[in-house]
Formats: sequence, C-alpha cells, structure tokens
Amino acid sequence: MKVAVGIDPRTDIGSIRDLAVGYERAGVDVISVPESYGFDAVSILGLLAGITERVELMSGIVPIYSRTPALLAMTAAGLDQVSDGRFTLGLGASGPQVVEGWHGLPYDAPLGRTREIIEILRTVWRREHLDHQGRRYEIPLPKERGTGAGKPLKMLHRPLRAEIPVLIAALGQKNVELAAEVAEGWIPFLYIPEKADRVWGSAMDAGLAKRDTSLGPFQIVSGGPMAVGDDVEHLRELDRAHLTFYVGAMGPREANFYNRVVRQYGWEAEAEKVQDLYLDGHVAEATAALPTQLLEGTSLIGDESYLRDRLQAYRTSGVTVVQVTPVGPDPMGDLHRFAEIVHSL
Repeated sequence: MKVAVGIDPRTDIGSIRDLAVGYERAGVDVISVPESYGFDAVSILGLLAGITERVELMSGIVPIYSRTPALLAMTAAGLDQVSDGRFTLGLGASGPQVVEGWHGLPYDAPLGRTREIIEILRTVWRREHLDHQGRRYEIPLPKERGTGAGKPLKMLHRPLRAEIPVLIAALGQKNVELAAEVAEGWIPFLYIPEKADRVWGSAMDAGLAKRDTSLGPFQIVSGGPMAVGDDVEHLRELDRAHLTFYVGAMGPREANFYNRVVRQYGWEAEAEKVQDLYLDGHVAEATAALPTQLLEGTSLIGDESYLRDRLQAYRTSGVTVVQVTPVGPDPMGDLHRFAEIVHSL
C-alpha cells in the first residue's frame, strides 16, 4: 500500500511549499489536492510539481462539470508533463449545491457524463482526432448547434503518457460500478473497510466483471484522520463536526449521498436523527448524535499495534492507497512513523 496526504488549497502558499517538501521527506507517496469553490486545484498541483521530486500528485478531486472534457484532458496532460509523469486525475461529480450554486450549471446525468468524459480523455491522450458523438457531448459541435466550422482536431502536444490514471470519486451504486468498469481506481468517502462490502460489494463485482484487463489492477484510495500514539484516541472527536456536516447537511434531505451511506452501514435511525436535527437548525445536538462507531471506523488513530490491525483491514478490503490527514501534535513525525508502518506491511 501507498500513503497519501491531502493539501488544503486554503493553506497559504508559503505553508503549502513547506508542507509538500516535508511530506516528501516523511515518506509520503502521494499528495492530493481537492477543489470545491476556493482556489482551483490545478494551480496548486502545478506548484507542487515544481518543488517536489519523487512524490506522486493527484487531484482529489476536480468536478466533471466545471471544465470541458477537452480542457480536462489538456490540463491532466499538462500536469503529467510538468511533474515528469507523476500525475493522477481524480474526478468526481461533486454535488448539486456546488455545481448549481457556484458554477451555475445543471447537475444532470453525472453517470453518463463521467463515462463520456473518460472516453474523450483517452482519445485526446492517444492523440487521435477528437470525434465524439455522444448523448451528452457532441464534438465537434454539429452545424445545427453552432457555426458549422468545427472539425475533428487532435492534441498539438504529445502527452508524456497516453494512459494517465483516472480515479473516480463515487458513493452511489451505479457510480461505483462505473468506476470499477472504466477507471483505474475509485476514491470513496466514509469508507469503513469491514463494512464496505455491505454497501458497495455488488456494485464493485458488477463493474469488475466488465472491466478491460488493460486498465490494470483496480486502485482504491481511502483513509481518514491519522495520529500515532498510546494516548491519541480522543483525537477522533476532532472529526465529529466535519462528518456531521456531511451526514446532516451536504445535500437536500432526499439526496444526501453521505447520509445514505451511513444508513446502509446499518445506522439508519442515527443517520435520520442527525439529518433531522441539523436541517432543523440544532447543529450541536446533531453533532452529539453522530455514531461514535463512524468516527472510529473512518479514522486511523491509535498506537502502532492498533494501526497495523486497521491497515490490514484496509488491505483486505482492497485499499491500495491510504490517504490520511494528520491530526496529532506532531503531524510530520506521525506521517513518518505511519509511512514506515504502511511500507513494512
């Protein structure tokens, strides 16, 4: 397994430089940069490409709606070039609150769009003429929808790699099935290794059964807050408010994907209570109602013996990259110790 850590784009640039260099020295294998509605991830990833040497870089994630498929392909190829082949494209549909509330675009057909986008990405990276006539994307644009001047083009530059890895962030059954079928990997959230098969097992099996073997072994990137020590269990509580927001308020009542996952884990009553309280404005009560077992299951906080057991559970469930957020008093020291544990397994 590999170790990944995320960098928050809200961090000031000077600190980002120091963190990236420190992470690489600590033995981290992958640095991930998310994108929501702050600074874009691409700018930060370009900076990281220039100040790191070994560590892999990943967008974790960029939304499929905010860039055209061709621009996504160009951006990934550019980042792969400037990082000497160290880039992985993490994609996701995000959610209607961000897509419609920030980008002003309809949150429609995330499944179909994702499939078509990946087809377009690989066409561009192979430097084939881009002629894609899909349900969601028509490239070139047909005459009746434009001027009629468009013609199939191929990428001017030759990408460093024609097969840049693509990972899909997904929670829904059909989305996870799609990831297993067409992508190099999957980025789940609220992932509890011992319970994951209960939620996503059938979807994974269905997707893998249709998977092209040329895509290679299926990658899963998952983890959570991390601290190493004999007396660090209390640090799990630091994530309570964060997870409560996702379970209680990230999306409308009928379309909260995160709440749905918690219900599928077997905490139906608890998930409903958290959502009801949060949406009614009782945030403190909702936070207190979040199942403690969810905090424990989605974190990697404990002594080395405990962490080895948890990491074995992750490995058994198929996780290949453990992405963590250090929350202890010595983040770099914990990352170094954690990387040593992971790499020794």
